Amino acid sequence: SQLIAIQGCQLPTMKKATTANQQEEASLSIPEPKSPGFRTLSVEPVPSPGSRALTPDPSDGTVNTVRRKSGQMDSPMRRREASICLDDKDETVTKNVEALKGLFNRHLHFTLAQDLMVASNRDFYLSLALTVRDHVMKNWMKTSSVYYAADPKRVYYVSLEYYMGRTLTNTMMALGITSETRKALYQMGLRLEELEELENDAGLGNGGLGRLAACFLDSLATLSIPAVGYGLRYEYGIFRQKIRKGFQEEVPDDWLRYGNPWEVPRPHYSVDIGFYGDVKWLPDGKFRWEHGQTVLAVPHDTPIPGYRNGTVNTMRLWSAKSPNSFDLSYFNHGNYIQAVIDRNLAENITRVLYPNDNVFEGKELRLKQEYFLVSATLQDIIRRYKQVTGVSPSRGGLRTSFETFPDKAAVQLNDTHPALAIPELMRLLIDIEDVEWGDAWSITTRTFSYTNHTVLPEALERWPVTLLERLLPRHLMIIYEINRRHMDFVSAKYPGEPEKLASLSCFEDGAEKAVNMAHLAIVGSHAVNGVAALHTEIIKAQTFKNFYDCWPEKFQNKTNGVTPRRWLGLCNPSLSALITETLGSDVWLVELDRLRELTKMVDDPVFLARFKDAKRQNKERLATMLEADYAVHVNINSIFDIHVKRIHEYKRQLMNVLHIVTMYNRIKADPKAHFVPRTVIIGGKAAPGYFIAKQIIKLVTSVADVVNTDTDVCGRLKVIFLENYRVSQAEVVIPACDLSEQISTAGTEASGTGNMKFMLNGALTIGTLDGANVEMREQMGPENIYIFGMTVEEVAKLKEDGYDPVKYYEKNVELKRVMDMIRDGFFSPDQPDRFHPLMDTLLVHGDRFCLLADYESYVATQDQIAKDFMDVDAWMKKCILNVASGGFFSSDRTIIDYSENIWGAEPCPVE
Repeated sequence: SQLIAIQGCQLPTMKKATTANQQEEASLSIPEPKSPGFRTLSVEPVPSPGSRALTPDPSDGTVNTVRRKSGQMDSPMRRREASICLDDKDETVTKNVEALKGLFNRHLHFTLAQDLMVASNRDFYLSLALTVRDHVMKNWMKTSSVYYAADPKRVYYVSLEYYMGRTLTNTMMALGITSETRKALYQMGLRLEELEELENDAGLGNGGLGRLAACFLDSLATLSIPAVGYGLRYEYGIFRQKIRKGFQEEVPDDWLRYGNPWEVPRPHYSVDIGFYGDVKWLPDGKFRWEHGQTVLAVPHDTPIPGYRNGTVNTMRLWSAKSPNSFDLSYFNHGNYIQAVIDRNLAENITRVLYPNDNVFEGKELRLKQEYFLVSATLQDIIRRYKQVTGVSPSRGGLRTSFETFPDKAAVQLNDTHPALAIPELMRLLIDIEDVEWGDAWSITTRTFSYTNHTVLPEALERWPVTLLERLLPRHLMIIYEINRRHMDFVSAKYPGEPEKLASLSCFEDGAEKAVNMAHLAIVGSHAVNGVAALHTEIIKAQTFKNFYDCWPEKFQNKTNGVTPRRWLGLCNPSLSALITETLGSDVWLVELDRLRELTKMVDDPVFLARFKDAKRQNKERLATMLEADYAVHVNINSIFDIHVKRIHEYKRQLMNVLHIVTMYNRIKADPKAHFVPRTVIIGGKAAPGYFIAKQIIKLVTSVADVVNTDTDVCGRLKVIFLENYRVSQAEVVIPACDLSEQISTAGTEASGTGNMKFMLNGALTIGTLDGANVEMREQMGPENIYIFGMTVEEVAKLKEDGYDPVKYYEKNVELKRVMDMIRDGFFSPDQPDRFHPLMDTLLVHGDRFCLLADYESYVATQDQIAKDFMDVDAWMKKCILNVASGGFFSSDRTIIDYSENIWGAEPCPVE
């Protein structure tokens, strides 16, 4: 290795590893800048050029080599025992801290060109982020080399959303450098907690769908499964929510305003994406699509590190750019606006993330986004497939046959948004690669698998034929041909049953002929999965019944999961430390089933006391945040009753509000009566065009204004609406929760992942038998979860018999009083009829999601919860059993299931 001196600063060297530990960890050795013109942040002497690089963070626990149980995929964890004590006398740790300080100062001075005297906290954050990123880079490059040499089957996860949140602390945890980084910052007079708050959440998703994709990327890397996550690099993510006078207002989320230190642009892998134009029939019988508009897709890569295993996978996000420079003729004639208008139109494709309101709207820009993603992704996958291992393309090292394409690529479609990938791969194979239709269709169906995420019919994508014909004419031709051949298959399978043709067709006739994208995804995939056991049964029995009858072998269940690294290890350090100490190591972070061992600690008084203390610390942390952000003081000893998720009628935040007003009325009726204190926290965003959802937010804030200022209530009941709920906020809210609200109407929530996060952090759940709540109940036992309301079958029967919500309203005195107060303007004296539309959804428009039918059961269950909460030890034992039962809900388990039963992918460890 060689040091190169530039302006008095020595650049990093990559030292040859001489020990197993050095091979496992990054060996960057960065001396501090020596230029006399710079002031550096340093307290102790700077490291020498030969100082050793970072070693794993011992404070995060010790870990042994991990092997899965017999019959399961071997875990690729190759991690050593960490037994270093972070003591100033430890020479290795001191050198590591010094190396961090040196690298930090180098980035501050030479990357950001800032001196200590003028640098801001944001400059310090950027220096820290770049310092941490440097330690990922070595393993990222090594992972790429290992994959290139091994040529394994790769998983390509295609999602229109990735709700990543913050990257800094998650990456430090994965690398095992948190404590040493914290110490280095402390010695330089900085606090990690202050710097991490300057990182914007990467809000490239609306909620559960995008957050699930983020958890899956984490698990894929931790399991050393070769994978790339493909998505769009939205310039503006999910909007920032502002609450003004109780109303939601949307503000653009300019998350890239200060740049993104974690991404690496790869312009040399840019590809052209076509739109509009005409299709020409060539003399040889083939077709050529002549584009009317061409847009450049430019990839930006973000490293996704596995948990201390040396693997770093990639998330590749595409950004739209115009392939044309400014037309100078416009400038010559003074038309400056026209000179840039074409460029702006092209780049609008990745300008903003569409808000999800669970109602499909066929907007042209959305269709452009979907096609832009799948076309760029498939061109990239084909480029990677063609290159033969170890032979450069310039020397003819290209695969020319696509026979083995499905053996090298598994493409997972995350919902129907990327379903255009099916006709796009057919187009690329037939029109570009000269593959015959039959072979191309076999390759396509063996490559794709499809995950369904919703059972609400209005949320399923249906694209008008007229729009497809104008925007993607060649693809419409291919879809017609796919459907024609599919209809031939159906006719042969079901002779004399013409009704099957309509129900199994990719096309739907109605006011406007459209392509049902879910049907197309099922026809073009070899596997279709739901995301919870109940959800899968519903899509088999109802949503896609005819397809299941036709292809039962295609349908599988893959219950969702969450990454325990972020959603317990990172967000709940006090509980994580207790678990690690109790179990003897932090191996549970990669083998979450180990949490079952905590069941034997339920009756241990010392463990119980420490578990209580961890919960109290988390509640204090949340209370501090609430007081700082909302000027609301909350009772730490109250039930922290938390309901955080997208605002939607089927998620039934409105039923929660009805219960809040019920409690308020009870207190007012007898202010001196005993009442178990409760702090109700509701958070979530409503889609900008979703009027009823926005009314629910206004009702929550209006009720809060009354309850929180009523002297009779006297702090026994508090109501808070969390503004701009997001991943980083969730990391504070979830560990503090006592009661998790998962109260959707049975049969409407596909799975849910928030329920799993709360469970892992020791909250008890009140919920219906919906989504993954069913499996949570099975794992923990019915005595450790509060189930209320109708089942899926009971909901169906109620509606079949003719549901009349007015009967429930008139029969229940408390319910009637609550609804009358809301309707008559008690909470909106400035506009008494403000909430009439909201009440009309229940009493006039049929109460689609059965709030009134479930109200009585919900309130009775809440009353029982209040009684149970008073027995602190019994409550905490239930909480412990919730944590101990959380192992099944690791996203690692989900990914292993996908890998073994859908993708056929194997780990490729980076030794």
